[in-house]
Amino acid sequence: MKKVNPVRVIAVTSGKGGVGKTNLSVNLGMALCEMGKRVALLDADMGLANVDVLLGMYPQFNLSHVLNGEKTLDEIILHGPSGLLVIPASSGLQRMSDLSNIEQAAIVHAFSEINHDLDVMIVDTAAGISPSVVNFARACQEIIIVVCDEPTSLTDAYAFIKLLNRDYGLNRFHVLTNMVQTVQHGQLLFQKLTRVTDRYLDVSLDFVGAIPFDEYLRKAVQKQNPVIASYPRSKASLAIKAAAQQINRWPIKNQAGGYLEFFVERMIQYGTQEHVA
Repeated sequence: MKKVNPVRVIAVTSGKGGVGKTNLSVNLGMALCEMGKRVALLDADMGLANVDVLLGMYPQFNLSHVLNGEKTLDEIILHGPSGLLVIPASSGLQRMSDLSNIEQAAIVHAFSEINHDLDVMIVDTAAGISPSVVNFARACQEIIIVVCDEPTSLTDAYAFIKLLNRDYGLNRFHVLTNMVQTVQHGQLLFQKLTRVTDRYLDVSLDFVGAIPFDEYLRKAVQKQNPVIASYPRSKASLAIKAAAQQINRWPIKNQAGGYLEFFVERMIQYGTQEHVA
């Protein structure tokens, strides 16, 4: 019988696009791999999937091929740098409510039978607050909200937190500030957000870290290689590694939601609820 391994399932989301969310997802995943963790990155941006582009990968198969029975999940997984496993996006997951009972059972089985013992799965969501993004976030154990120093970034982050809190009862979020001038600048952004959430919402925000604006990160994107691989001593790389260390210290919730099959079952459940509503 296959050993059931508790997995830390983390959504990385933003509300607003253009804040560097996917880049952080890739680099955080690699940083955790370099710390000895077994990490998978699920590209959950069904409209504009670009995890593979950032890594210079060109997948031939994706989750749609798992759903129709052509491939197993293990057969579509891409092997990235530092041992990072990448699960390519598929429009087959865009609306969970449209899956037949057989398809639902197939995808749950695929995740539960994955032949890689994992410690962490990072779910890189799309930007915005569409039902698909909300459902992915709700299904994960932990939610990291990425913000940058733009009024719309903070406004959209607050709107997303408010939606998840008031409509779905979620009350614990992590915040990672990106493209900031200094750590203090990142902390000020975090404090701006907490001042509003403390006043209007019953939520707890945790500061994960501040990633500085770094020209080496742009160069790494052009090379289609993660910054912590291309420029491991750059300011951005060091900050990402520090954030990964903090994430690694989070307690693992040893519950049903910590297993990959239950993550997918939640996705189906929430998607069906949205469809019925």
